[in-house]
Amino acid sequence: MATTTATPNHVKNLDLADQGRKRIEWANQSMPVLQSIRKEFIKNQPLKGIRIAACLHVTTETANLMITLRDGGADVALCASNPLSTQDDVAAALARDFSIQTYAIKGEDNDSYYSHIMSAIDHKPHFTMDDGCDLVTLLHTKRKDALAGVIAGTEETTTGVIRLRAMAKDGVLGYPVVAVNDALTKHMFDNRYGTGQSTIDGVVRCTNVLLAGAKFVVAGYGWCGRGLAMRARGMGAEVIVTEIDPTRALEAVMDGLRVMSMTEAAKIGDIFVTVTGNKSVIRQEHFELMKNGAIVANSGHFNVEIDIPALERISSSKRPTREFVEEYAMRDGRKIYLLGEGRLINLAAAEGHPASVMDMSFANQALAADYLVKNHGSLEKKVYSVPQDLDKRVAKLKLESMSIGIDRLTSEQEEYLASWSEGT
Repeated sequence: MATTTATPNHVKNLDLADQGRKRIEWANQSMPVLQSIRKEFIKNQPLKGIRIAACLHVTTETANLMITLRDGGADVALCASNPLSTQDDVAAALARDFSIQTYAIKGEDNDSYYSHIMSAIDHKPHFTMDDGCDLVTLLHTKRKDALAGVIAGTEETTTGVIRLRAMAKDGVLGYPVVAVNDALTKHMFDNRYGTGQSTIDGVVRCTNVLLAGAKFVVAGYGWCGRGLAMRARGMGAEVIVTEIDPTRALEAVMDGLRVMSMTEAAKIGDIFVTVTGNKSVIRQEHFELMKNGAIVANSGHFNVEIDIPALERISSSKRPTREFVEEYAMRDGRKIYLLGEGRLINLAAAEGHPASVMDMSFANQALAADYLVKNHGSLEKKVYSVPQDLDKRVAKLKLESMSIGIDRLTSEQEEYLASWSEGT
């Protein structure tokens, strides 16, 4: 499975590679769909000669995607899509054992983060694989020299897709991009079940707080918010949802949850987690209302969902109290606790989504890459959804891996659904 060819890299410590490789192999056991695609890629070499620059969370699951792309013939360079999401042992193993250029260190500062993206762009990619659109943005701003060689790309997240659609609307997007996040087998499972479980994991790991009986405020009731609310409720928390969309708010009510404005929730909440994809969701006026000991975290892609500069302004002091926990002392004596610097708490303090759910997301990534390499010439410079046949193929492969069969339409049923003449 591995090679030992030296590659350019900037990782924390190559001596961590042995442990990283074991963890990559562990995750691979729970990714049967990606395994089957990898076998096809090895045989058919659909990405032969394609240079890929990937800006993703450097985790065990991502590692298996990178290995699949490499085994499909691609020349891959990987950088982190968030300063706190890298698993250093995984980065070391990719660089040392799998011949994948890797530029990622957990806790890297802002300059290093962007320097690593630049290193991935120096790879002169034909194809981009982004998680949040930072790599694509740099290609269209500071690194236009490398833009002409890019034929297509994919985007993993809700946040990134929002940015890409804005670029397409403004007529500046330089190549076609498939929004992997739009695949049903991505957002209905990864966002809901993955984010739900891994966010709770991150919050509990760094605080050891008891969720049972706590008032748990979920900001945003999209797929990530739905999953987070479901898991918090399952742990015994009293879940409160804040929303700006009336339909989603109504859905939360019908799901049996309390719904109110953030101003009202701020007064009573014990734990707050933002999952909206927007900025300044929790602001100064909310911090000023929070009770002593309130815990604030984010599981949206960027750390702008919490207005951290405002929290800094109104606090008299701050100090670390536990790993990934910063205590902010308010001038009136209250204390507010910020987790993971406001970054993705599920990756900052935990390991991110379980491999079995990322199996579907990264299967979509691999199949979308294959599709785009074959079809980019006929596509416009805009954002596309994952083709429905690929999406359904991922679902089918996942069911097969679980030894689950489903019904098929009979010829009579097919005829009935295709006709209009037969009524009551």
